[in-house]
Parts: sequence; structure tokens; C-alpha cells
Amino acid sequence: MAARKTRLRKLSSAAAGLCVAATTLVIAAHQRRLELTRLQTRQLELAELAQRRRALAHQQRMHWELLAKAIDDPSLAAVIDTYDQSIPAAKRRQFLYANAWYTSVFHLYRSGILDQQELYGHLRELFRSPLMCEYWEASKHQRASMEGQSEEARIGRMVDGLLHDLDEADTEEWWVVGNPPTD
Repeated sequence: MAARKTRLRKLSSAAAGLCVAATTLVIAAHQRRLELTRLQTRQLELAELAQRRRALAHQQRMHWELLAKAIDDPSLAAVIDTYDQSIPAAKRRQFLYANAWYTSVFHLYRSGILDQQELYGHLRELFRSPLMCEYWEASKHQRASMEGQSEEARIGRMVDGLLHDLDEADTEEWWVVGNPPTD
């Protein structure tokens, strides 16, 4: 009888050990599946980000090609020229070129090549040009129609603030003017 109880205890201990081992294996397999799912999700996110960046780069190339045609041919520029018609044609062509520069820097930011502080630095340098400032003023009606919370509208407000700071600055050290945003 005592031998039988000892055997039963040994069997129940072995069964309990097997149950613990099986449970541990099931938990480990579940954790591996979760980790694999997380990795697959991250891989899809990275692939989507890469596709978005390729699309942005393509869009930027298309934008430049279209603007280059408009700059070269005034009859094509008339299609997208929304500037005041009292502005001379040569100045409107310069505005189209200024738009290309601004858009290029904006796309560098949007595609993740520049962070907000780097964007601010590039814009601070770009808007040292009086012609860029004229372009910005002449195109304010275009920005007024943007969705207020859009990234482009937010960056536009940042440029407005930067231009105000540059106008108010009491220094020749333009590279320290303004407060670069923090991401």
C-alpha cells in the first residue's frame, strides 16, 4: 500500500512536471507568434514608409518638371499663374521658381530627410532673399485656402513667424534669428 502511494506520488509529480513543461512550451510558442506578428507588422510599416517616400520623391520630380515647363513657356505658365496680373510676367516666372525652391525644401522635410529644426534652418536661409519674401507675400491667398491643421498649413504659419522674426531682428546674424521648432 505504501509502495503504491509512493508510485502515485511519483506519477503525479511527473504529471505535474509534464503539465508545467507543456504550459511553458505553449507560452513560449505563443510569445514567438506574438513577436513574429510584431516583426511582420513593423516590416509592413517600413515597406509602407518606403513606398510613401518613393511616391513623394516621384511627386516632387513631377512638380519640378511641370514648373520647369511653365517657367520656360509663358503660355504654359498661364495655366497655373494665380498671381496678381499687375505683377510683371518676368516677376511671376521668378515666383514660380521661388515656389519650386520652397516646395523642394518642404518635400525634404515631408520625406523625412530633414527634421523640423533643419527645415527651419533651410527656410531661414532661403527667405533671406527679398524675392522669396515677395513670392511668399504674393502667394498668401493660396495658403489661405489650406486646411488649417494640415502639415503644409502648419509649416506655412512657421514661415510667417520666421519672416516676422527676420523683419523684427536687430542683428546682422540672420542664422540666429527666430526660435526653431522642436519636434
